Amino acid sequence: MGRLPFNPDHVRTPATPAAPSKADSGDQPVRVGALASLIKTALTDGLPRKVRVVGEVSNFSSRTHWFFSLKDEQATIRCVCFASSARRVRFPMADGLEVVATGRVDFFNQAGQVQLYVDQIEPVGQGALELRLRQLIDELREQGYFDDAHKRVMPTFAQRIAVVTSRSAAALQDVINTASKRWPGCQLMLYDVKVQGEAAAPEIAAALRTLSEQGGQLGIDAVLLTRGGGSIEDLWAFNERAVADAVYHCKLPIVAAIGHETDTTVAELVADLRCATPTQAAMRLVPEQAALEQALGHWAGRLSQELRRRLRDGQQRVTACASRAIFRRPAELVERARRRLDERQLQLARALPHRTAPARQRLAHLDDRLRAALPRQLHQQADRVSATESHLHTAAARLAREQRQRLQSTVRHLEAVSPRRVLDRGYSYTLGPDGQVLRRVADVKAGDALTTMLSDGQVRSTVGQASDAGASKPTDAPPSADQSSKPFPSPEPSKGGRAKRSGRRKAAGSGADQPTLFGS
Repeated sequence: MGRLPFNPDHVRTPATPAAPSKADSGDQPVRVGALASLIKTALTDGLPRKVRVVGEVSNFSSRTHWFFSLKDEQATIRCVCFASSARRVRFPMADGLEVVATGRVDFFNQAGQVQLYVDQIEPVGQGALELRLRQLIDELREQGYFDDAHKRVMPTFAQRIAVVTSRSAAALQDVINTASKRWPGCQLMLYDVKVQGEAAAPEIAAALRTLSEQGGQLGIDAVLLTRGGGSIEDLWAFNERAVADAVYHCKLPIVAAIGHETDTTVAELVADLRCATPTQAAMRLVPEQAALEQALGHWAGRLSQELRRRLRDGQQRVTACASRAIFRRPAELVERARRRLDERQLQLARALPHRTAPARQRLAHLDDRLRAALPRQLHQQADRVSATESHLHTAAARLAREQRQRLQSTVRHLEAVSPRRVLDRGYSYTLGPDGQVLRRVADVKAGDALTTMLSDGQVRSTVGQASDAGASKPTDAPPSADQSSKPFPSPEPSKGGRAKRSGRRKAAGSGADQPTLFGS
């Protein structure tokens, strides 16, 4: 159901501030806030949530948000487009542009204004088409569709041209008339398509793709895309992206002549060559017969002149060759050469033995010398080997003898300094409880077990009393004296150590012989 007509009596007002009732709405004053609330409620209830307004932009101001007015011949309304909505607008806003603004109508209390809060803006009519055209041109330029590096070279003599246009187009007749006047031998092949309306762009794109794929088989040298003049709406099929892609990817050279000289379409910008009119495009593709005949006559004259010059030069060379003897009497020259060859063969046969005899003699002499010298050299080498072998044996024996003498001398020296020789002369040394050689009386104490080393064994004893002045007294228990038949242990070397002479003395108060220690 649609909304009911606006009735001020049914307007709901907010509780605060209180709105005046209908009964006392005569002279009873109301506050400004209450009136503003009445206006907002009336607008909310009386208008749709979304309205679409057509008008001309004026007083446009772009800061964080957009502020402008929409006007026509009868009224003006203030508009606000917040930044979030303004970022979605894909065309430049400016004064004088006719647009369709979609939004909601509300009352702005602080400024006391009724405003249109815009959510979406669209251009209107021709302005919208021009905007779409500029946007597509910018997009294709960034993608390189207009670069000269992509443009193909037009053929010099096009024998077959495919014309993509409508069968009823006036441009087709202009192309046919121009081509027939310039060169009747050029063949034109019509590809009938719609050049206006919604179905035009798909048909044009499909025709260009077909010619690109089958043009080589059909023998087509170039494509002429054309139509007559018209409004921007009439020519809009040539501004569609599908047509631009088909022109860009076509493998054949394309000449585009669309509309009048002042009209410019996307297809013309992408094409390999743009012409102002269909007639100019036909003149660019179809060579002029008169000019071709003139050029042909010029090249025919140059070719005839070059042929005459080469014929004259050939005749002169033939005359010069005919005057030579080799061409007049060739059999005599061959016979003369054969006689010279026979003479050279006889001379070679006679000279060959004389040239090789000295070399054979030198070779035989060198062979005899080699056979005589070979045994003598072998004997000399054998003598040198025998002498070297004898010298090596003599040197080895001498070296072994010297090493043996050096070893014996070392053994005698070691035996001379051996501790056993010192013990054989009557010396001995004593080891403490820790197995170390005793050097001072202070290193032992009563009760320590000592070992005295002699030349033919060892004697074990126990310290009764250690004294610096005299001999130690024997202990009450009879000491043990063991003779070991084990190999004599070598004393540990010590700096400044010396062997002690051992002897026997009788212990005081006893008549038995006991081992004693002599202090150093």
